[in-house]
Amino acid sequence: MAFSKENRKGTISGIIFVAIFAAAATMIADIAAVKALGISPLVIGIVLGIFYANTLHNHVPSAWGTGITFSGKKILRFAIVFYGFRITFQEIMDVGMSGFMVSLIMLATTFILGSYLGYKIFKMDKETSMLTASGASVCGAAAVLATEPVLKAEGHKTAVAVSMVVLFGTISMFLYPVLYAAVIEPATGFLHMTPQEFGIYVGGTIHEVAQVVAVPASIAGAPADMANSAVIVKMTRVIMIAPMLILLGIYLSMEAKKSGSAAGGVKLVIPWFAVYFIGMAGFNSLQLVPTDVVSVINEIDTFLLTMAMTALGMGTIFSKFKGLGLAPLYTAGAMFLWLVIGGFIVTKLVVATFS
Repeated sequence: MAFSKENRKGTISGIIFVAIFAAAATMIADIAAVKALGISPLVIGIVLGIFYANTLHNHVPSAWGTGITFSGKKILRFAIVFYGFRITFQEIMDVGMSGFMVSLIMLATTFILGSYLGYKIFKMDKETSMLTASGASVCGAAAVLATEPVLKAEGHKTAVAVSMVVLFGTISMFLYPVLYAAVIEPATGFLHMTPQEFGIYVGGTIHEVAQVVAVPASIAGAPADMANSAVIVKMTRVIMIAPMLILLGIYLSMEAKKSGSAAGGVKLVIPWFAVYFIGMAGFNSLQLVPTDVVSVINEIDTFLLTMAMTALGMGTIFSKFKGLGLAPLYTAGAMFLWLVIGGFIVTKLVVATFS
């Protein structure tokens, strides 16, 4: 449907409005104390967006709503595609089969566990359960954002999932260095890990990329191979979001057909932005673009993701959270325990198998 001049003006104004909030989130995230906590601008953006939604919402022209929606939907897909510039296939090959298998096992088991516990045991709706599971199993807030269009979930459900990522990802960031210094490094036998093993464990089990980077940096005297292994395994998990979303789209289509909705006219949901994301990572692997240009692309992409997260926060009204209770906390807590304890065991067994 064609937009009138007034609608176009409202849409552009809404996009600029979101961009201003995203710029504020970016500046806050750049403050040294905030950066030290590993809090990304995406997280700050959704907090600012939620603040707006529950305080200033009625003081902004309703015509701006189309621009806010555009930021949370269209800009989001565009940003996820260009997230591929953060990854090369060479980096994934460098970590070897051990890192790949830890990534695959932890992603699959955590997503299945979180989805099942949230929906079947703690009685959350299916969308919130899967969004919460995707955040823990793949790459935190960015994974929640990428999964939201496939599920066609409401913004407040995304906010719930992101809040769980923030809580347990932050706990992980402080817990893992203590575990390494107090238990893992001085231990002998099964409890002991080499720096590279610990890096694989960190990359395979912690939520956000920024938090993964922060853990080796918090360990005094940590060798470079710990940090390198952690980041590469984490980025392996990131790229796995594309096949995960494609499989999720197939699963949702099969479920829709089983329920008899649309009388057999159910279309296969393929998240093409995820396919393009793999293509972008493949293009980046050719190293045709200078590294300084890639850095600029990644900075712009982070800003666009922050805009998308902020826009989703702007649609989050606290009254919509009624009825969820402590279910998201229980679900995310169970996944956290699996990541910390189960992830340790999986890492040890996989490394022993492929070393």
